[in-house]
Amino acid sequence: METGSWLVPTELDHARVVDANGRMRTARAIAVAVLGVATVISLPWTAWWTLGLLLVAAVPLATFEHRLKRSAHPERLAAQTLLLILLVLAIAVAGTGGPASPALPWLIIPCAMATTRFRRAVVVAMAGLTAVVVLAASVSVDPRGFADDPRLVICTLALLVVVAVVTSTLTDAELKHRDNAVLDPLTGLLNRHALELRFAELEQQARLTGGSVCVIVCDLDGFKQVNDAYGHERGDTVLRDCTYEMRKALRSFELAYRMAGEEFAVLLPGLDVAQGVEVASRLREAIERARPGGLKLSMSLGVAAAMGSRVRQEPLLRAADEALYRAKAAGRNRVEATRPVGAEQANGDLGPFEPDDGALELVPGTP
Repeated sequence: METGSWLVPTELDHARVVDANGRMRTARAIAVAVLGVATVISLPWTAWWTLGLLLVAAVPLATFEHRLKRSAHPERLAAQTLLLILLVLAIAVAGTGGPASPALPWLIIPCAMATTRFRRAVVVAMAGLTAVVVLAASVSVDPRGFADDPRLVICTLALLVVVAVVTSTLTDAELKHRDNAVLDPLTGLLNRHALELRFAELEQQARLTGGSVCVIVCDLDGFKQVNDAYGHERGDTVLRDCTYEMRKALRSFELAYRMAGEEFAVLLPGLDVAQGVEVASRLREAIERARPGGLKLSMSLGVAAAMGSRVRQEPLLRAADEALYRAKAAGRNRVEATRPVGAEQANGDLGPFEPDDGALELVPGTP
């Protein structure tokens, strides 16, 4: 599912960045410590200011976790941090001998860290940029020294390619196994487990920023009758067609999940109830027009939203479920919403949002 960012074009790519940032916490600390010790030990043979450069690189790493929690775009923060580290290391290489600098292989570190976070296209771009930086920090600084002995530069470039290929391949293999745990095999949508992971991230962001999160719970009306009348194979076709129509109707940041059976959920960070109703109406109209599986079907939807510390998964999903039940009881093929969770008169109903032409029959002859 697309999210509109080159760094993380899909929700799975976004989840990869968030997950890797958490998993790499200890590795980041070890990397900074090892590089620091190596720099201190090497001070008798190198300039003192190289230690200052290391401290410059250590500051964004030390504050990375704090800034990540407040960031709505963790992939951008991760990329910016890696580029800053690459720049600092390049300055250190240029100032400590260029093509003869013992720190030249350190320029590979940001690319190696990128392989654990980003998809292959980003890693290739990072490797290409690193190769340019290696040449700029060495050959351009001392072209004569490079001509006399290019071995360290050549070996560094070769090591860069090997590290990028091997680590990205291993990471991709691990991700394939993890993708199977968060993807619904029938529809290709993210599943309930993925929803829970994303919700935990949004809860934390909402507490820190005071932002809102809106949830839509959707259910295909009369889907059981479809299976009974036409068989489960036709029912699977209906679900796949519905998924396709939902994806077309949703914008890049509006992410859909399959909860169970014919029930879906849509997470809308930053949107309130009224905006969520607009999205739900688009979905309802899309299903109504599409005739998924060649059948005349409709969808009922419930909308709920919360802000700040009130953004919690269970109450928000429960509120959206209750709105969905009201939509079903009121005739189906409609959208209903609750007031924002935690607002005054939290149990009050904003009222139904009905289609102009009333409820549809789900299959021919089905009431």
